[in-house]
Amino acid sequence: MSDRTERPTADEPNATTGTTGPVEAAPSATGPAEEVVEITKSGRAGHPATGGGEPLLEVRDLAVEFRTREGVARAVNGVNYSVHAGETLAVLGESGSGKSVTAQAIMGILDTPPGRIAAGRVLFRGRDLLVAPEEERRRLRGERMSMIFQDALSSLNPVLSVGYQLGEMFRVHRGASRREARERAVDLMERVRIPAARERVNDYPHQFSGGMRQRIMIAMALALEPDLIIADEPTTALDVTVQAQVMELLAELQREFHMGLILITHDLGVVADVADRIAVMYAGRIVETAPVKELYAAPAHPYTKGLLESIPRLDHKGKELYAIKGLPPSLTALPTGCSFHPRCPMATERCTTERPPLHTVLDASEAPVEGRGSACHYWKETLHG
Repeated sequence: MSDRTERPTADEPNATTGTTGPVEAAPSATGPAEEVVEITKSGRAGHPATGGGEPLLEVRDLAVEFRTREGVARAVNGVNYSVHAGETLAVLGESGSGKSVTAQAIMGILDTPPGRIAAGRVLFRGRDLLVAPEEERRRLRGERMSMIFQDALSSLNPVLSVGYQLGEMFRVHRGASRREARERAVDLMERVRIPAARERVNDYPHQFSGGMRQRIMIAMALALEPDLIIADEPTTALDVTVQAQVMELLAELQREFHMGLILITHDLGVVADVADRIAVMYAGRIVETAPVKELYAAPAHPYTKGLLESIPRLDHKGKELYAIKGLPPSLTALPTGCSFHPRCPMATERCTTERPPLHTVLDASEAPVEGRGSACHYWKETLHG
């Protein structure tokens, strides 16, 4: 559940909300300062405009470390991004790039220890969550911020009905009676298009298909009409048809509630039709940012270009599928300079010694392109090559 509630046992159900350990925040970021590119909404057709103003959520120079036997793993290393009300930001990257750890730090559910927030700020409506009391963060979870996890079956309590688990949000946060909570649970199930919701409200998680369980997780996240939802790989392990249905549902509900949505995924194909902006992560850093159409049309970082070229295409039938050579680096022993240089076909000696900042991408007339940034010394050659 998005509020990380402590699950009651089968013999003694209860509605007690759990807590996570406190996170530690340091006052300064690690590594060289980034050139922060302010990314505004693309205004893509079918999505409400933000109308400017302050971001709903702003992550500044976030750094997260894990202490391991091999040393300190820098899972997140100076991440900056923001999301406004009514827009969808997709955060892309391979497994281990820091996408989910960033989300856990935002939500305040990072396992501490072994993890710790080493630096940075997480501003939600201007309030720095990293210095807020745990009681305040607990109230925000579910009320104003929710998270959809990738494995619905392990996130749902197998010994409680889905109606009980959905209704728990209203009993804990709204003081609803059991009867009222059950009715609200039925309403939520109908809203996420679960057939025969009233008849199935007392069913258990294992009695639903994978796609239906994911809809229940979406219903839980939406229960209290939060301002921000973080969806962490919400279509993992679902077939292509169900993936499309889940993403369409998320996009429709996002427009209806005018909420901010952060969509975490490793699949560029999943976000093409629903995202407004994309932030690409590699080895704990954001390496490219762009409005979705611009990124698909002309990537400005070799890693992004490689990801796009590895997507199967109907017009490339019979051709060998491109694969980025090598493996992501160990987070306990990141390469010097650009972390991607051991795998990059454009790497030079400069890339091995000098870490590139997030450069503002310029157009042919040398004017800044709104919302575009690339952490590559040779972004011009990549963009126009």
